[in-house]
Amino acid sequence: MSKTDYTPLLESFQFKNGFTLKNRVVMAPMTNFSSLPDGSVSDDEVAYYIRRSKGAGLVVTACVYVSAGGKGFPGEFGADKDEMLPSLRKLAAAIKGEGAKAILQIFHGGRQCPPELLPDGQTVSASNVPAELPSGGNGPVPRALSEAEILSIISDFGEATRRAITAGFDGVEIHGANGYLLQQFFSPHSNTREDRWGGSLEKRLTFPLAVVDEVKRVVKEHAKVPFLLGYRFSPEEPETPGITMAETFALIDALSGYGLDYLHVSLQDFWSLPRRGTEDSRPRIEQIVDRVAGQLPVIGVGSLYSADDALKAMQTGIALVALGRPLLIDPDWVQKVTEGRQAEIQTALDLSAQSTLVIPDPLWGALTHTPGWLPIKA
Repeated sequence: MSKTDYTPLLESFQFKNGFTLKNRVVMAPMTNFSSLPDGSVSDDEVAYYIRRSKGAGLVVTACVYVSAGGKGFPGEFGADKDEMLPSLRKLAAAIKGEGAKAILQIFHGGRQCPPELLPDGQTVSASNVPAELPSGGNGPVPRALSEAEILSIISDFGEATRRAITAGFDGVEIHGANGYLLQQFFSPHSNTREDRWGGSLEKRLTFPLAVVDEVKRVVKEHAKVPFLLGYRFSPEEPETPGITMAETFALIDALSGYGLDYLHVSLQDFWSLPRRGTEDSRPRIEQIVDRVAGQLPVIGVGSLYSADDALKAMQTGIALVALGRPLLIDPDWVQKVTEGRQAEIQTALDLSAQSTLVIPDPLWGALTHTPGWLPIKA
C-alpha cells in the first residue's frame, strides 16, 4: 500500500474543547515497573518516554496511584502527595518536549494491590471479596472500605488531578478498567454492598461517577487552558457474576452524558467477541462505538502491530487508535508510517535491542521473562 493509504492514521484530531492532536495514534498506558522506591519517576523511565513520544499524537502514561493504599505495582510512580510534583513535572515536560500531548492516568488498585506494597499491608475494595486469579484460586481477602474512606479516595483522585494540572500535563485519564478499584465498585462480582455504594446497577455506578464528578470539579477550578478528561474501562468480566455487555452499555450510557472528552476501551485483542449480555455477535468494539453513537471519541486498543492492523481498526469508527506493545517493539512506528516505510515496522521484540529501544531493566525483564506476553524475535 502507498503512503497515502494511511492518511486516516496521520490526520489531526480536534476534541470538542478545541484541544488538537497532530495524528490519530495514542501511546497506550503500560506499566513499566521502573520508578524509584519513593514513587518518583526515574531517569531511565523519562528516557523511555522520550524515545516513544516523537511519533504519537497523545501519550497516556503508566497509571499513577492517587493514594498510598492504592499502589498496584512495584516501580509504579505516584501522584498521591505534593512532594511528587517535581517528578510529575519532569515527565510531563519530557513527553511534551517531543511533540506529543501528555495524559496522566490516575488509579487505585483496590484488591489487586500486592499487600507488601501497602503501608499497612491490607488491600481494600468495595467488599471483602477476593479476586479470582487467572492461575486458579483467589487473591488476598480485601477489607471493605468505609464511607469515610470512600470519600477520601474520591478526594484523592481530585488531588491527583490538581497535581497533574500543576505539573503541566494536558489531561488525566481515570483508570476504570482491568479489574482495579473503580471497576471493583461497578462489578457485581466484587461489590456486594447494600448501602448507597452498591446493590443495584445504578448504585454500583455511584463510586465511578463520583470520581468523575470530583475530577471535573478540580479541572474547572484549576485548569486555565483546555484540559482533557478521559475514562478507561474494560467491557466485560469473565467471572460469574461479573460485568456483562448489557452492564457495559449502561456504563457507557452513564459516562456519555458526563462531560468527558473521550472513552478508552481496554482490550487485549481489538477484535475480541462478547461473552454474554448481548445478542449481537459482532466484536465488542463495534458494539461500543455504536452505543456511544458519536457522543464521545472512542480510543481502541488491542494487539494492533502493523500499520494495516491499525488502519483496519480505524474503520470501525474509533476516533483514535492506541498502541501499547507495538511501541515497545518499535518506537519509530508512527515515523515509519509517516515516511511511507510502514513495511519496515518491527512486529517482534528483538532481544538484542534493549539499548536501542530504550527499555529500562525492570520492564525488559518483564518482557523477556513473561511467556506469551509479547512476540519475541531471538
